[in-house]
Amino acid sequence: MWLFQDELFKPFGDARACEGSTTELPQVISAGGVPLPADASDVHYATREGTAQVSFLSDRMPDYLHRAGLLPQDAKPFDEQYGSAYGLATDEAELPRGLCGPALKGPAWSYITRGPGSPVNVLIERAPIAPDLFRSPARAVVTFDIT
Repeated sequence: MWLFQDELFKPFGDARACEGSTTELPQVISAGGVPLPADASDVHYATREGTAQVSFLSDRMPDYLHRAGLLPQDAKPFDEQYGSAYGLATDEAELPRGLCGPALKGPAWSYITRGPGSPVNVLIERAPIAPDLFRSPARAVVTFDIT
């Protein structure tokens, strides 16, 4: 009986899926056609109404932002032309409704895709002491359409 515990308590038998998820995501999760960073760990996801929210830890956030088209290669990660500060105070935590696992801690930075294609929104933890760096590793919450 204990061998099937994950299958009984997690949707689809996927330990990464949060309760109430309606769609299973593949083993290699892609947001807007771009796979999560290769070092992504502590991955959790919630799906509902054609949308997925994925939470993960990574030390490769700038690379991920470039690959996802959220940040041009020559842009600095905290350039307000491509993102903006997200309203979380230092060490204040937020976990979107339905998403399980550890919460994202402030301060955070928000990126939203522009242009054609499926929209992708990314929130990433910033370093509390150095506002021009991400935490190491940083938790990100990525929201995207799965329809």
